[in-house]
Amino acid sequence: MSDVSLFRLYLLRATYLLLVVGLGTQIWPDIIEHTRDATVLGSDKYGVVHALLAAVSVLALLGLRYPLQMLPLLFFEMVWKSTWLLAFALPFSLAHQVDAHLAETINACLMGVIFPIVIPWGYVWTNYVKKPGDRWGMGNRGGTLRSITSHHS
Repeated sequence: MSDVSLFRLYLLRATYLLLVVGLGTQIWPDIIEHTRDATVLGSDKYGVVHALLAAVSVLALLGLRYPLQMLPLLFFEMVWKSTWLLAFALPFSLAHQVDAHLAETINACLMGVIFPIVIPWGYVWTNYVKKPGDRWGMGNRGGTLRSITSHHS
């Protein structure tokens, strides 16, 4: 099956659960109850972010059942948080222009430090780097369309 320990699988599940609960308590109330001003929630800045994070929380539910198959969700979380911290938070921090709202967002994104810790990098290396990718065409690996259809006739 996999060379990932049961402990690591439970650690991954706990991480997905953290995403579900954290985003569930922070994002979904705004979406369901429209607790923010509708003009703010409907704006590109907040509406898109809320929709994206709501989707992440729903997909994280799949991670509870399929922790290894949903690793790309953790990759996504790690990459977007790192990008935001480096490209947006760092310049504001260096310019000493961090207000309370920005500081709250920085702290939330810094929670992403758990992702590189819980991700089973040996599994990632074996299954995402070393393993051949899926074929791009029918080629020899998948047979020809004629041979595939003849088997089903």
